[in-house]
Amino acid sequence: MKRDLKGKRVLVIGSGLSGVGSVQLLNRVGAIPVMLEENTKVTEEDIRKKLHEEDRQSTAIIVGELPDAVLDEIFLTVPSPAVPLDSPTILRIKERNIPIWSEIELAYNFSKGRMVAITGTNGKTTTTTLVGEIMKAHFSSVYVVGNIGVSFAESAPDMTDETVTVGEISSFQLEAVENFHANVSAILNITPDHLNRHHTMECYASMKENITCNETKEDTCVLNYDNSYTRDFGSRCPARVVYFSTQEKLEDGFYLEGEEIVMGNHGTPMPIMNIHDMNLVGLCNVENVMAAIAMSMAMGVPLSTIISVIRDFKAVEHRIEFVATKKGVDYYNDSKGTNPDAAIQGIKAMSKPTILIGGGYDKGSEYDEWIENFGGKVKLLVLIGQTREKIAECAKKHGFTDYVFKDSFEEALEFCSETAKEGEAVLLSPACASWDMFPNYEIRGKRFKEYVNKLEK
Repeated sequence: MKRDLKGKRVLVIGSGLSGVGSVQLLNRVGAIPVMLEENTKVTEEDIRKKLHEEDRQSTAIIVGELPDAVLDEIFLTVPSPAVPLDSPTILRIKERNIPIWSEIELAYNFSKGRMVAITGTNGKTTTTTLVGEIMKAHFSSVYVVGNIGVSFAESAPDMTDETVTVGEISSFQLEAVENFHANVSAILNITPDHLNRHHTMECYASMKENITCNETKEDTCVLNYDNSYTRDFGSRCPARVVYFSTQEKLEDGFYLEGEEIVMGNHGTPMPIMNIHDMNLVGLCNVENVMAAIAMSMAMGVPLSTIISVIRDFKAVEHRIEFVATKKGVDYYNDSKGTNPDAAIQGIKAMSKPTILIGGGYDKGSEYDEWIENFGGKVKLLVLIGQTREKIAECAKKHGFTDYVFKDSFEEALEFCSETAKEGEAVLLSPACASWDMFPNYEIRGKRFKEYVNKLEK
């Protein structure tokens, strides 16, 4: 049951994109937003500048610790995805039995139309962007929102009953959902990530599964048959399940046979498209495309429209993105490879001897499988950041000793450009988050591309 927030005081924790969007929505529905920013390095003036002009005067802002007197008046809390639900402030809120909603829950309660929701450890951004383009080719009102960098909350009030919303949804955003309901959902894969936040794989997987929390057999959930977590979840999933696979021939679902994507229908195979008709590279992107086809068909989009959009679709920035060839060396930006499983896909997409830039912020990942997938492709590993010693120890354990340490990103880039020979590739695919050196993976990737584009041809 959706809540009426008119006249209610709602606490928004965090002043990033999610928080700013939540404040705007709350003001538009007549609530009284209070924004808490626990980072004392920012000022109230800094925060007000982030807010939309119409929200600056109607929003109370607190920097630092939340006073009890304010907490006494709070009806609902909307934490930023970056705020753990076991943080001291959230525990105080829970003690008072104040409801906690994620931004996507808040937004959903004031949105209209149908929802396509996509989660998974890897492939979310590419798949969400592709599904968004397919929806735009068929429907007149489409919003692409969520973890992709567009606030769902900010967009929600403008939606109509004819709207189709495509959301990239992270595990953090799925921690506090209540009414959120996707008509079509997908869990692309589940591999170890964010264990510093979720602590166990069981907890992490259960957060991903929350994307189906209010689905029924009238809804559709697209799952990866090749991933043990998602395959097993299929038997418990409340929605109608559609599988995709690059490894197995499926009686029902989408699978790869040679170079063809095939749809199995009660054992009858129907070829859909050749993978060489795509602009995307790598087996991971074949999976993303199969998931996008399954979701789009579940939404009623004609297959001809789906295939036409896929053929024209280019790689998402920072995901196995070809940058340039300089002096016979190909440079690829896979800055979005922020965990080992994502970075494995980057290596698999390479067809030349590769100098690999790895390392960064430590999210508690293990790197064994990543290194095992070097498979003769990785000629040299250039390690940077907080995790460089941890990765080096793991590499040595697996008999890989062709690595060097560099103290800065720029030093690593300079070394790679001087070392790589004609016919080789340089790949930025760090297997780690960027937060020890950069605010986000986008800035890391942009810095890489800027450097490469300045090199002599």
